[in-house]
Amino acid sequence: MITDEKSVTKTSTKRLPLQKLYFICLVSLIIVFLFDLFIPLGVAVGVLYVVVVLLTLWTPHSKATVVAAILSSLLIITVFFYKPSVAEMWKVIFNRGISLFAVWVVAILGLQRNKTLEQRSKILFEREEALNEIRVLRGFLPICASCKKIRDDNGYWQQIEGYIRDHSEAEFTHSICPSCAEKLYPDLNKRK
Repeated sequence: MITDEKSVTKTSTKRLPLQKLYFICLVSLIIVFLFDLFIPLGVAVGVLYVVVVLLTLWTPHSKATVVAAILSSLLIITVFFYKPSVAEMWKVIFNRGISLFAVWVVAILGLQRNKTLEQRSKILFEREEALNEIRVLRGFLPICASCKKIRDDNGYWQQIEGYIRDHSEAEFTHSICPSCAEKLYPDLNKRK
C-alpha cells in the first residue's frame, strides 16, 4: 500500500511540471500571435514561434513538438491573411516563408536530437547493465604447479573452482574427461 502511494505521488509530481510547461507553451504561443498581429506585416515576427517549438522539445512527447509546429504554421499563415496587404508583398511572403522554414527546421532537428539522446541513454544504460553483470578476472594468478590451487590476496591457497566462483559469476559442474576416465576407471572402458 505504501509503495502504491509513493508511485502515485511520484506520478503526480512528474505531471505538474509537464502541465506547467504545456501552459507556458500555450501562453507563449498566444503572446507571439498577439505580437504578430500588432507588428506591421513586413516584419518577420513569425520567427518567434521557434521559441514555442523549442519549449515543447523539453517534453517527453514528440507529438507536442509536431502540434506546436503545426499550430505555429497555421498562426503564421492566419496573420498573413488577416492583415491588409502592403506595397511590397514579396517581402511579406518571403518573411512568412522564412518563419515557416525556421519553425519546421527547429522542430525536425530538435526531434532528431531528442531521439539521438534517447538512443544514447538507452545504450549507456544497457552498457552499465552489462558491466554490472560481468566480473572479469585480471592479472596474474599464482597457481600451484602440482595441485592447481590458487593463492589469493591474503596468501591463502584454495581450489581453483572456489577461487573462480568467488571472483566471477561462473558456477562449476563436475564431470570427467575421456582421458581421465580411462586412467581412473579402466574397467568402464573395457565394457564398451
